[in-house]
Amino acid sequence: MKKPAPFPPPIELMLLALVARRPAHGYAVIERLRADSAGHFDLPEGTVYPALYRLERLGLLASEAQQVAGRTRRIYRTTAAGRAALRKRRGAWRRLIESVGAVLDEPAVAGHA
Repeated sequence: MKKPAPFPPPIELMLLALVARRPAHGYAVIERLRADSAGHFDLPEGTVYPALYRLERLGLLASEAQQVAGRTRRIYRTTAAGRAALRKRRGAWRRLIESVGAVLDEPAVAGHA
């Protein structure tokens, strides 16, 4: 039996999805994550930037320095490998979420608490 591929950390998958929608610098990614999750993912820079760096080392993101509002910032964009990984992993996460939901929503059996 083939072992399924490991799931990427959900934060990295969310960051990859956000950058795939529109290239952005790290702080803009943090703001989008907070806004798109209605504040549920209000993550510090010390969490997000290392994840962006890991995604770049894996070849899923690429970055380049650009001037933004008078400051030099690294603008992240997805690579072809990143877009392919996102398509594949997005489906796997949805299946995992459905499976967890099925277990959580399972009605209790009579006589069991």
